Amino acid sequence: MSGKGNTTGSSGTFKALNLGWKARTEGAAGFTTPEELLAAAHASCFSMALSHGLAKSGKPPRRIETTATVEFGPKAGGGFEVKSSALEVKGTVPGIDQAAFQKAADEAKTGCPISGALKIPMSVKATLT
Repeated sequence: MSGKGNTTGSSGTFKALNLGWKARTEGAAGFTTPEELLAAAHASCFSMALSHGLAKSGKPPRRIETTATVEFGPKAGGGFEVKSSALEVKGTVPGIDQAAFQKAADEAKTGCPISGALKIPMSVKATLT
């Protein structure tokens, strides 16, 4: 519960992001959480899927801005889990109405690979050093 660590992306675009349990439960300045990173990945992936879908339909967006809020908390029987990811998107898309934008967003939600990844089987390879 008092542990700390860091994570670095293999692309080198982010380095040594501080992680800590306290950030999950109480918030901690200068620290992130796996859930925050998941939210960033989900929002980014969704934005790309939505932009692509709109462009394919002949209505390329001028701007797409998405936020994702990932809920983390205790699970029945003990331990913790990611409970939900709520996406909120705002867009500037010439020539489209609200109903068509909502439809495109609904399609992007199911077409986003990160949305799908939240439902796939997982494996782990553990190596002691």
